[in-house]
Formats: sequence, structure tokens, C-alpha cells
Amino acid sequence: MTKKKKQPLFLLTNDDGYLSPGLTALAKELDQLGRVYVVAPDRERSSISLALTLRRPLRAEKISRNVYAVDGTPADCVYIALRHILPGKPDLLISGMNLGGNLGCQDVSYSGTVAAALQGTFMGIPSIAVSLIGRNGRNGHRYDFEAAASLVKALVEVLLKKKLPSKTFLNINIPPFPVKGLKITRLGEKRYSPELIKKKDPRGKAYFWIGVGHPRAVGPKNSDVQVVDRGWVSVTPLQIDRTANSILSSGLLSSLKTSLKKSR
Repeated sequence: MTKKKKQPLFLLTNDDGYLSPGLTALAKELDQLGRVYVVAPDRERSSISLALTLRRPLRAEKISRNVYAVDGTPADCVYIALRHILPGKPDLLISGMNLGGNLGCQDVSYSGTVAAALQGTFMGIPSIAVSLIGRNGRNGHRYDFEAAASLVKALVEVLLKKKLPSKTFLNINIPPFPVKGLKITRLGEKRYSPELIKKKDPRGKAYFWIGVGHPRAVGPKNSDVQVVDRGWVSVTPLQIDRTANSILSSGLLSSLKTSLKKSR
């Protein structure tokens, strides 16, 4: 008797909320490959990075079959999904598709989308973060969700066969279609000039509004910020170890050790 092949198990999450069209498109496409569970925030949680909710209880509401909305952060969603919702260890965690790019060191540090993939990696789950850049239109940005989801599906099929190394994950950014192809990249920078607007509420008390301004892309030709701008899909391998190995044996750190000895 032929043994039935086990279907891969996917965990989908994001920082745009469980109703995001990018997440819905991915879930529909990956459902052709295996079992899909969606555990995502109940509302937008952008730019929240790796924050965890520690001072209040969390709720996970079942919306429909294998779809759950959590009143917390993307990292909260990953914890709850892996500990209490999924029937087993997922073969892959996919965070996204984010509405807008997550490019460069700054975006990667702030992004809830990238943070969810990082949290999955912390917990030993192969993980990727996916972001889709929209095309400017008269009524705002337009996103080709179906084409992007199909592209991600092709990448997922490879990742099911070729496992990611331990303690690493992928940050994938997709430019507006048609794309030229795919390039492996390093992180660049998006240098922001944040605006800080101060106003007063009806009671006369001051409040502040932080705006991101217009960031400037900086980096070599093989950096994510440059590659995506030229119409290529960017795949950047990231790791959880943030040690600056290049200065471990530097004169600066040796001086710090010496100063400590003198102070005793």
C-alpha cells in the first residue's frame, strides 16, 4: 500500500492585520501546496518591530477555518500560533505580504513583518518575510497581489526542498510588475529625515505626530535598495547574530578592557 505523502504546514502572519489583501492572496496561493494557518494581528501593527505584549492578557479569536486574529503584535502572533493553535511544527513561516517595501537596515529594524520572521527563526522555524512595493497611481498605490503571490509560491517550493541554514531567514522585496528577475542582495540604507509635528488638542495640551519624510536610498549596486529600484526582486539573507565581528579584536575594545583594569 502506497504511503500518503504528508502535506507541508505553513504559518502565515503579518503586521498589516489578518484582513490585508497581501496576506489573503498568499494564503490562497499557498493553499495549493499544503495546509495553511493564518495567525495575524486583528489590526495594523506596522513599525512595531519585535515588541511583545507583557502587561495585559492576549486574545486569539477564530475568524474562520484556520484563520485567527490576535489583539497583539506580530511576535505575539507567532508565539500563540506555535504554542497553542498549529497542529504541529510548521515547515515554513511566511510573514507578509507587506503593503510596501522593507528595505535597508532601518526598515528591517522597525518592521513588524521582518520581526515576525525573526521571531519564527528564534523558535527554530524556517522563516521568510515578504514585502510588495506598489505602483504609484492616481488613487494611491496599486499592488499586483496575484502575480506576487504566484512568485512567492515558486520560491516556497524551492525552500521546501532546500532548507534554510539554522538561525538565518530571508527578507524578500518585490518591485512593481513586470519584474526583471531575482537577485541576492545585501542590506542597504534608507536614510530618513523624520518630521516631528507639534500641535495642541482641544484642551490645549501638546501632542506630537511623527512623519517619515522622504527617505534617500543609499548602498552599493548589489544592495536591496538599489536592486529593487531597478526592477529586480531582492532576496536578502539575514541572521539573528548581530555581533559586529569585525571589531571584536579591535583597539577600541582592547582600550575598554585596559580602562576597566585601571579603575579597579
